[in-house]
Amino acid sequence: MELKRVVVTGIGTINALGHNLTETWENMLKGVSGASVITGFDASKFKTHFACEVKNYDPLKYFKKPVARKLDKFTQFALISAEEAVKDANFDLEKINKDRAGVIWASGIGGLQTFKEEITNYVENDFTPKFNPFFIPKMIADIAAGHISIKYDFRGPNFATVSACASSSNAIIDAYNYIRLGKVDVFITGGSEHAVTEAGLGGFNAMRAISTRNDDPKTASRPFDVGRDGFVMGDGGAALILEEYEHAVKRGAKIYAEIAGGGLSADAHHITAPHPEGRGAITVMKNAIEDANMKPEDIDYVNLHGTSTGLGDIAETKAVLNVFGEHAYKLSISSTKSMTGHLLGAAGAIEAIASIMAIKHGEVPPTINHFELDPEIDSKLDFTFNKSKKRDIRAALSNTFGFGGHNASLVFKKFEI
Repeated sequence: MELKRVVVTGIGTINALGHNLTETWENMLKGVSGASVITGFDASKFKTHFACEVKNYDPLKYFKKPVARKLDKFTQFALISAEEAVKDANFDLEKINKDRAGVIWASGIGGLQTFKEEITNYVENDFTPKFNPFFIPKMIADIAAGHISIKYDFRGPNFATVSACASSSNAIIDAYNYIRLGKVDVFITGGSEHAVTEAGLGGFNAMRAISTRNDDPKTASRPFDVGRDGFVMGDGGAALILEEYEHAVKRGAKIYAEIAGGGLSADAHHITAPHPEGRGAITVMKNAIEDANMKPEDIDYVNLHGTSTGLGDIAETKAVLNVFGEHAYKLSISSTKSMTGHLLGAAGAIEAIASIMAIKHGEVPPTINHFELDPEIDSKLDFTFNKSKKRDIRAALSNTFGFGGHNASLVFKKFEI
C-alpha cells in the first residue's frame, strides 16, 4: 500500500524558556538557561536546590479554580500546550471528521505531585482513608490524553505512551504511523511532565543522576563538558499537530515541516545506564533514517539526547560517529536540554519542536554552558557550542533515550510540495 505523507501544522509549548512557542524559540536562539532556584517548594534540604521550572506560572490564568483543582500540573501543561497548537493550526473544528481525529499524549510519570499529596494526607491523618475522589483521575498518566480528547471532541485513537524519557517521541511516532497508514487524518500529540516535586527531586538525587551545582544553576546543564555532573530537571509540555498532507492542503494549512521517519530500539543492557558503545542508539538512528528512505548524508542537524551525564554523552557521540561516519563531521549537532532542562516524558516533544523550528528558520539552536570538552569526546564534532548558527537544514534527526533502555528517534525534513 502507498503510505500517506504526514506534516506538522501546529505547535504549542509551555516550559522554562517560555509560555508559548515564540518565547521558547527566541530564548533558545539566544542561549538562555531556564535553570533557577526551585520556587514550588523548599528544596534547601535536598542535595539539589534548582531546576528548570515553568516561570511565573499561575494556573488561574488558564483555568477556573474548580477546574484547576481537578488537574495535576502535568495535565494543565498538556492542555495549555495543546490549545496553543490547535489555535496555531487554525482548524475549523466544525469541519473536521472527529472520528478520524485522535490524541496520543505522553508522560513518563504522570501525577507525581498528586500521588505525594494524597499519601501525605493519609499518613498525617492517622491513616484514615479519606482520599480525594479525583486522586486516581488526577494521577494516571493517560488522563492528559483523555482531557484533550474531551475538550476537542476528538473521537479517534486516544491513549498514552510511557517509555521514560522516550515517551513523547513514542507518542509522535505512533501518531505518525496511524496517519501514514490512512487510519486517521489529524492527531494532537506530544507530552507533558511535572516532576519537579519533592518526590521527583529526592528520587533523582538518590540516584545521583542530577546536577548539584547549587552555586551556579544556570550553568549546571553542560552537555559534553568535562565538568558536567548530571542533568537538570525540567517541567512543561509540548504539542504537535500532525496531519495527513492532502487533508492539510485541502484546508489551506500552513506547514512547518514534514515528518519523514521514526525509529525505535532497546539497549537491552541496564535499567538506567546506556550501553557504553551506544548499541541501542546506533540501531534507533539507523532505523529512523531507513524509515525515512534517506541516507545518513541527507541529515544536516541532530538534536542529541545530550543529558549532561557522564556515560550518556559519551555513548551517544560514539553512536553518532558509528552511524554517520565521515559525514558526522559535516553535521550540526546540539543539546537543547542545556537550556530547557530535561523534561523527561516531554523531552522528545520539546526537542522535536526545536528540530522543526531549526529546519523552518535555518538556524541551529546552541548547546550552552560549554567550558572544556570532555577529552573522551571527539573534538571535531560541531556541537554548536554557546551560540546558535545559521544553516540551511534539509533534514533533522531528534534522539530521545529513556531509563529501561528505551530509544526513539524522529526524522523531520523541509516541506516541499
